[in-house]
Amino acid sequence: MGRVFFLAFFMLGLSATSSVLSAKPNIILIFIDDLGWKDIGCYGNDFVETPRIDQLAAEGLRFTDFYAAGAVCSPTRCAVQSGQNQARIGITAHIPGHWRPFERVITPQTTMALPLETVTIAETLTRSGYQSAYVGKWHLGNNPSFQPDSQGYGLSAVIAGPHLPGRFRVLGDSPLKPKPNQYRTEFEADICVDFIQANKDKPFFLMLSPFAVHIPLGAMSEKVAKYRKKRSELQRELPHPVYAAMIEHCDDMVGRIVDAVEANGLTDNTMIMFTSDNGGLYRRYDYREKADDLVTSMAPLKGEKGSLHEGGVRVPLIIKYPPLTHPNTVCNEPTISYDFYPTFAELAGASLPVNQPIDGLSLFPLLKAPDNRLDRTALHWHYPHYHHDRPASSIRVREWKLIEYLDGTGDVELYQLHNDLGETRNLHEMFPGRVADLKKQLGQWRVSVGARVPVVNPSYDAERAHQWWSIRSGKPVNSDSRERFPSTESSP
Repeated sequence: MGRVFFLAFFMLGLSATSSVLSAKPNIILIFIDDLGWKDIGCYGNDFVETPRIDQLAAEGLRFTDFYAAGAVCSPTRCAVQSGQNQARIGITAHIPGHWRPFERVITPQTTMALPLETVTIAETLTRSGYQSAYVGKWHLGNNPSFQPDSQGYGLSAVIAGPHLPGRFRVLGDSPLKPKPNQYRTEFEADICVDFIQANKDKPFFLMLSPFAVHIPLGAMSEKVAKYRKKRSELQRELPHPVYAAMIEHCDDMVGRIVDAVEANGLTDNTMIMFTSDNGGLYRRYDYREKADDLVTSMAPLKGEKGSLHEGGVRVPLIIKYPPLTHPNTVCNEPTISYDFYPTFAELAGASLPVNQPIDGLSLFPLLKAPDNRLDRTALHWHYPHYHHDRPASSIRVREWKLIEYLDGTGDVELYQLHNDLGETRNLHEMFPGRVADLKKQLGQWRVSVGARVPVVNPSYDAERAHQWWSIRSGKPVNSDSRERFPSTESSP
């Protein structure tokens, strides 16, 4: 009798889970800008207070080896929307990119908008019966014809401009207007809460992409004062108190989204994901010598935004979906931004595009069992531009990672990540065979996706190679004219 009761109980639970999985669950993707791997509490930050994000991790699945597809924003955003490595489309730098006209090589021009023929994740989910909304920073084309409403999103509330009240503006069709003295993430959260409430009775896909925590820094004064005091008491150099306050603003925003889901009775039928578009920023790319522009540190990771070292591409990923994920679980499997597309499609019961290659793999096997492995040979990155490092491509095959520089030097770096997370020991001379094999794989991959590569610069000038020029104006960048970080705060 006991065995019959157990079997009946098990089948009832399985049936309940199956019904939830087949009910076209809601999907919320919270996509922070420039948030580093170690910038929040559940990833080891002991300074910034992120209780709501940490709670999300405690109630769900946290990934240790998740990667942004790009070292800067537009490439990763392209990968999320298309399900492809951005090298296929040519959005390999942030739009429009940086320019160093006297360097060793001429770097390729990035594609200036996500092509309209790309079948986005929003279009795929909309065809499966979803309502969709995009809120925040887009950065995949400035022309009105390339905005989210042309890429499948029913609600396109694109927000532009800095973080502080009165400085940002709404470019899309937001149903709301900013309140007086309202911080940007608060306004973005308002739109999301309104969308969740309006669509609580139908499946929806919501992508929230705040400008925070991108520079120029900007936060409300009461939070800044708290972190200035805390930094003084702890005698800490980093993070910058305004930056710490910005992270807490994001935490507040996450809390409001989670609360809205719960208030509308949607918790068990909603997947909430939290991640970042690239690694954190140590200091602004054109202020290499001025210590007062230090923002944060990715230690123990090497590098920062704009670099293919771990600090530039390894980012947080937290997923909470009660029918599949379990509280306080951790996944160490290497995963990447373009895995979202097939994951969302599988969750929604949607078909993938027929004539568009999808490079991502569904994360469902990991949601069900975090110790699983995905059937993937390698992860690839292609960032053929000058920024916080030199033009490069890289490949990760399990614990091995190779970085190949594309600036005419022939430099390569080889790391064994499982015992050298900080990439402190370049093993290229110790393992020449592995270097040759990974270089071959990386080169073949570049050819297969049509990756654009730098070419020799006939105007190379070693004395002027360090100069940054603006692609928009065609003039040198004047770093001294930029606003300093400590002044970027506002009273509530």
